[in-house]
Amino acid sequence: MDTVWLLPLGAATGVLIGSDHHTMTSLIRINEIMQEQPEIKDAPEAQAREITGEIEFRNLNFSYEGKQVLHDLNLRIPAGSSLAIVGPTGSGKTTLVSLIPRIYDAEAGTVLIDGRPIRDYSIASLRKNIGFVPQETFLFSERIRENIALGVESATDQQIHSAADAANIAADIESFPEGYDTMVGERGITLSGGQKQRTAIARALIRNPKILILDDALSSVDTHTEDKILNHLRNVMRGRTTIFISHRVSTVRNADRIAVLHAGRIVELGTHAELLALNGYYNDLYNKQLLEEELAEV
Repeated sequence: MDTVWLLPLGAATGVLIGSDHHTMTSLIRINEIMQEQPEIKDAPEAQAREITGEIEFRNLNFSYEGKQVLHDLNLRIPAGSSLAIVGPTGSGKTTLVSLIPRIYDAEAGTVLIDGRPIRDYSIASLRKNIGFVPQETFLFSERIRENIALGVESATDQQIHSAADAANIAADIESFPEGYDTMVGERGITLSGGQKQRTAIARALIRNPKILILDDALSSVDTHTEDKILNHLRNVMRGRTTIFISHRVSTVRNADRIAVLHAGRIVELGTHAELLALNGYYNDLYNKQLLEEELAEV
């Protein structure tokens, strides 16, 4: 049953009665939110289905707010493999991965999971099998344990600790006086940028997803911490499909394949060695970052 807030109004004028005007305004806004219906819904043929993790984009075109962002994109990601996506800002990387959990909705038949159109899956069963770590990490003003276990009500302490360890945040948490019971301030203000990102990764891992998507999720950590996280994640990635977006070659070089996205099109696709041999965008990015590292050491 939908919840309806009963708000006292002046009989003739519609003016709020009561001294706490701000509280009543907040209640009105909450009521509006609760009455909102999602734009993306289950299709009539949607069912809860098991997912192995193969992903395919087939003749994909996608426009956002009247502007075409992705063009004639074809890509298959085998189940259990890893794909890294690189490319300049605005090339459509985040938009592409957002189509997998149906944050945005692509044309019917252009995004498939395990060979089935994505709309054949109920949204609940689809998202249950996807761990998504966005660029902008959002943490709630709760204990760290609740932030990690968000959406997994039955999570045990062992599962929470294991997810934190895999995300390389366990040592940080255990160094806090209250440990996993440490309260996280509004929007995670008590944690550093890197700690927030690693907590969000732990939140994704505790779901044990078949598909793991990291959207530039290591951007707030230094290269040393990044290496440690990636070494932990290599064990976690076994048996699950992993897609990660990054601007750092050090992050993507060990992926099974790397896709270079430019202006909404895949312009290069291959392993680290294969892309270097093409002497194209990826090779330029690699050489530029090598130079930056050399200058930083001077």
